[in-house]
Amino acid sequence: MTSLSTVLFTTRMRGLALRYIVFTLGLYLLAAGIVLIVRSTLGTTPISSINYVISLNTPLTLGTCTFIINMLLIAGQFWLIRKRRTRRDQIEILLQIPFSFIFSAFIDINMALTAGVVPASYTHSILLLLAGCIVQALGVVLEIKPHVVMMSAEAFVRYASENTHREFGKFKVWFDVSLVTTAILLSLLLTQRIEGVREGSLIAALCTGYIVTFLNTRIITRRNLRRLLPHH
Repeated sequence: MTSLSTVLFTTRMRGLALRYIVFTLGLYLLAAGIVLIVRSTLGTTPISSINYVISLNTPLTLGTCTFIINMLLIAGQFWLIRKRRTRRDQIEILLQIPFSFIFSAFIDINMALTAGVVPASYTHSILLLLAGCIVQALGVVLEIKPHVVMMSAEAFVRYASENTHREFGKFKVWFDVSLVTTAILLSLLLTQRIEGVREGSLIAALCTGYIVTFLNTRIITRRNLRRLLPHH
């Protein structure tokens, strides 16, 4: 009996470890996708727009700016749950901190690895943008499939939508539009011109969702992922 319990415990721990590995791989690909979109020089994703504008106008790296914004979003989540705070909510939010650090480090690593990538033409920029959208979408799918931790932006939207009794998807659109608008205003304030937000930002926002849906329903399905991540 003890032997059986040990085997079951070991199997569960192995499955949990594999889920965290897949989640971390998803974070890396998400970071790599964002960096490829940045390197296309056609803008960046809505969630990275403010971070990117700040990084362009300060000595701070894109990864550092991303971590700072994530910490603000985490603080915002604690404020949103202040009236109905549970231990589970607190743990879920606190778990975002180490993964936000890892994600931010992945962004800076990929920025360093792609430092020499400069599009030679507009066509090259479009190809980089589309490659970034695909890589980012793959990262999103691998991030959400293991059901480990929600990243700070999505978690903030979830708590905010619950507090305001609005649909998650609609609030997410409002949230993304607010980020882009803030990034544009911040860029105008700092440089008197728009930086970091271009047609690529719109293309990335529109294309990534469709690619995520395709990968999620056709390629990286629960059935396929279950072979790698056993559930007990």
